[in-house]
Amino acid sequence: MHEEVQMVLDICRERMEHALAHLDKELVHLRAGKASPRMLDTVMVLYYGNNVPIAQVSNINTPDARTIAIQPWEKSMIHPIEKAIINSNLGFNPDNNGEFIRINVPAPTEQRRKDMVKQVHKEGEIAKVSLRSARKDANDNLKKMLKEGLSEDLEKDAEDKVQILINDFSKKIDKMLEDKSHEILTI
Repeated sequence: MHEEVQMVLDICRERMEHALAHLDKELVHLRAGKASPRMLDTVMVLYYGNNVPIAQVSNINTPDARTIAIQPWEKSMIHPIEKAIINSNLGFNPDNNGEFIRINVPAPTEQRRKDMVKQVHKEGEIAKVSLRSARKDANDNLKKMLKEGLSEDLEKDAEDKVQILINDFSKKIDKMLEDKSHEILTI
């Protein structure tokens, strides 16, 4: 029975870690006005008939806080990369000089920054709903195991461990939201 309880706790932790990773991925796409190569993570480029991530056909870096520079590994890829960036709906306007592509990341307006902070908190709430769902599923499984012969003490201890997990992950989410909101508002 102890192994089954540990398995429930491990699954719960795994789901909470997944929620945190998903939140991190979503927050990267909210532009704070500071350039980051990760802003292009979702851009897919047509390369010899296959859609591949832009990072697999070019070198991406940030020479300064407002610029993303993309250097294709093959010169023939400049136009497909430029087209993929334009079609990505990220709102970027790439500048192609024939050698590499430069993207200027404009500073968002005050209203846009406030809207982004609202979006940050919305994403945070989605992550917290995922945490609560993981907790509910874990506790439901523990109740089921209680009916199947698990001792009440073990069930209670496991529920306490699940609560500790959700408290820890909630703090991590709050810290991520606070950091991202601060990053967005201080430009």
